[in-house]
Amino acid sequence: MDRVVDGDTVRVLTDAGEELTVRLIGVDTPETVDPGEPVQCYGPEASAFTAQTLPEDSNVFLERDPSQGDVDRYGRTLAYLWHVDTLDGAQLLNYELVAGGYAREYTYDTDYRYQRQLRTAQDTARSARAGLWGVC
Repeated sequence: MDRVVDGDTVRVLTDAGEELTVRLIGVDTPETVDPGEPVQCYGPEASAFTAQTLPEDSNVFLERDPSQGDVDRYGRTLAYLWHVDTLDGAQLLNYELVAGGYAREYTYDTDYRYQRQLRTAQDTARSARAGLWGVC
């Protein structure tokens, strides 16, 4: 893990020394870094959650999804991001963002591998008014 760009975009350094900008599949956090737009409601909280969950130099695993392609129109690698939580084992950041109310489920073009799980997590977060669902 190199650094957090915003809630749904991170930079990672691969074992081969390549830096990748990664856009998380299936999630959309409120914007914080778009130069032409104001910071959106709950954007700073989403970015802070991602940064807290993935401290610099964290080991992460990227899972690709053939249904989504390799990169988006901005050249960012599209992936699910798994990290190790010492108490709970491997955790899917994409899911944690939606379940915690830091992000909305986002389907860009076609169905994706964890779509059902993320939509269920969103429904639960919305019902509980978690995160952005209770503030924005």
